[in-house]
Amino acid sequence: MTMVAILSGAGISTDSGIPDYRGPDGLWRRDPEAERLVTYGPYMADPEVRRRSWLMRLDAQLLRAEPNVAHHAIAAYEKSGNALRVITQNVDGLHQAAGVSERKVLELHGSARSVVCTACHARSSMDEALERVKAGEDDPACRTCGGILKAATVMFGQRLDPKVLGDAMSIAKAAEVFVAVGSSLQVQPAASLAGMAAEHGARLIIVNAEPTPYDPLADEIVREPIGTALPALLERLR
Repeated sequence: MTMVAILSGAGISTDSGIPDYRGPDGLWRRDPEAERLVTYGPYMADPEVRRRSWLMRLDAQLLRAEPNVAHHAIAAYEKSGNALRVITQNVDGLHQAAGVSERKVLELHGSARSVVCTACHARSSMDEALERVKAGEDDPACRTCGGILKAATVMFGQRLDPKVLGDAMSIAKAAEVFVAVGSSLQVQPAASLAGMAAEHGARLIIVNAEPTPYDPLADEIVREPIGTALPALLERLR
């Protein structure tokens, strides 16, 4: 049985109404100031940045988004008995919502569906924190120790969890087919997983609208829309 690993980036979730970040019309290009709201240093140092960050989360489509046809295609591929691992750069939880087994999904950048205290590391749900914001708390504090709360995601300026990254590297090295879908392959160290997989003999397939730095290593490049291209690709891989 062929071991397939999928690295998913923001592009896989745009059909669910979640904007990408680094594409031609990405959030960071349209509103460079938005990046500051998810950068660890300013977030920890400035209550105003935290206030604006909580308001951004309140307005975001992410928690209201539903899986799209590409997420469902991956779930169907796993359910049909194929060997699959998903490494995602996304924090939206849509792979799991589509039905991919929790244990088969590795979230490189954490999850926006939870919050964590930066002091005592207590975790709670994002929904609960946003209810507090709706009730008038500009910058809700940890109910356990009073520390600063943040989304349970890896912000700019934070390092990836070494164990999570190590697991991702092991998956990349073991994959026989490595599909990078909806990722600009510009953010390191996540992007390097594509090169690592190719170096260890995997067939590298890149599904992305724009060129990536790893295109020269790819065995196949697909520029068609993800919603049609990925289901067709997975059907071929069956």
